[in-house]
Amino acid sequence: MHLFRRIAPAVALFWIVSLGLAMPGAILAREAPPTTLKFAELEAAGARVGQVRVRTGEIFNTEDANEDQLLFRWANALHIRTQASVIERALLFKTGDTVSVALIEETERLLRGGRYLYDVQIRPLAYRDGVVDIEVFTRDTWSLDPGFSAGRSGGVNSSGIRLKEYNLFGTGMSLSLGRSKSVDRTSTEFQFANDRAFGTWTAVNLSVAQNSDGRRDAVSVVRPFYALDTRWSAGATVSRDDRIEAIYNAGAVVSEYRQRQNKAEVFGGWSRGRVDGWVQRYSLGVGLLDNAFEAEPGRVAPATLPEDERLVAPFVRYELIEDRFEKLQNRNLIAKPEFFALGLASTVSLGWASTALGSTRDTLVYSATISRGFEPAPEHTLVASGSISGQYAKGQVRRQHLGMQARYYLPQSSRWLFFAGASGDMLTNPDPSDTLLLGGDSGLRGYPLRYQSGHRRALLTLEERVFTDLYVWRLLRIGGAAFFDVGRAWGGNNVNTANPGWLGNAGVGLRILSARAAFSNVMHVDVAFPLNATDDAKKVQLLVKTKVSF
Repeated sequence: MHLFRRIAPAVALFWIVSLGLAMPGAILAREAPPTTLKFAELEAAGARVGQVRVRTGEIFNTEDANEDQLLFRWANALHIRTQASVIERALLFKTGDTVSVALIEETERLLRGGRYLYDVQIRPLAYRDGVVDIEVFTRDTWSLDPGFSAGRSGGVNSSGIRLKEYNLFGTGMSLSLGRSKSVDRTSTEFQFANDRAFGTWTAVNLSVAQNSDGRRDAVSVVRPFYALDTRWSAGATVSRDDRIEAIYNAGAVVSEYRQRQNKAEVFGGWSRGRVDGWVQRYSLGVGLLDNAFEAEPGRVAPATLPEDERLVAPFVRYELIEDRFEKLQNRNLIAKPEFFALGLASTVSLGWASTALGSTRDTLVYSATISRGFEPAPEHTLVASGSISGQYAKGQVRRQHLGMQARYYLPQSSRWLFFAGASGDMLTNPDPSDTLLLGGDSGLRGYPLRYQSGHRRALLTLEERVFTDLYVWRLLRIGGAAFFDVGRAWGGNNVNTANPGWLGNAGVGLRILSARAAFSNVMHVDVAFPLNATDDAKKVQLLVKTKVSF
């Protein structure tokens, strides 16, 4: 807390402070006649990529009268602009390549995935003699988050304070130090991430957290399948977590126990890249999962503790991806491009944990996911997905989790959209530590957090969303929603006896997107009314929290 008191005066200046002076972006080397041709036409003509010119822009465009303000000029001056080399290393095309619309669109998706970029434009500049010069223009977000957060969901408050830089010295690296308080624990955490370590696509992540109930440490070094045409991947991850787990009933803690978990994985993968619009990937590796459970002194222990378990499992993994994406707007965000994966995407992983390798028992460890997008009518979007994971040992399935989800988007105009989401989950032979929760923090906004629990769960959400034209101070985009939720969690030994049936709520909410900040999650301010609440639930619930989408 002493650190935060020392930096608070500096970061309080208009909520914008950074670490240095702006850096100039790349300068166009030469002028050329502009072209009106589109990339699809250039690809059809067999054009080749000529000069690739990267230009990095400031946060605010002061050539626009609406953004030529003193505060915005200060922000530009204080912010360190993204280095052009960071953008150049992320491009999937280079001089001499044949123009490919698929690669250009995928490059835009990858660049927009970086939270430190607000806008990305890739356009042909000049075309002559079968060669096209291309400009890549990006505009930064404000990347320093001197965050003071407060939230409320399910009748419980949360808060936090942190200092996080998402684009350290314009390099794309992130660094953060923060302290947070939630219903589960108070935590002081340090994080570092570099997705382009050593000038490559290798991602290095480090997280160290000292918690009121233990600690968590995690480190990973992974060279991922970063693009559809990536030919190989490799990496290693290690984590350890020591914490107190709570079991809830009707929103109240009924028992607690300590869990110590160690996880690790080493893997390598290969692929032929994109072939006729499809990608197949193969990986081999070894995974470790070590769980130990014990009663916590001074806490009410559950009637049965989960069994200690150690699994050391060599595994094989297969991925199948269809290259089919669609760029949309005003679905889950406000006035920002969104990329929906509408093609088939699936992953299957099989591992064998043997006692010869130190495992508790001979066990088949399996997991699989699948998703597919559909367009039932023009501009209508349906995305369906499913997953399964579990173990098979001694002739019996155990700890199996089967989940299904569907999301439907029905635009009614450029500003109005109807959304429907449905999900279902089922556990088979779970451990006592495995449970499905439903409440104010997990889908039913009108009820206390973790209000129901069980081995089965179903949830339906209906929303009428509005995306307004309001652009407050050229910083905040405003939206809203009217919603209805209905769901239930049931089965197992910890059913909510006070209100075990189907629950429903209705409400309205405000959505605020911080458009020019790297930490531009969507703030939700909801008022929800339970429709069949008992005396243990308030008649009105106020929820304030941030999410990654609408």
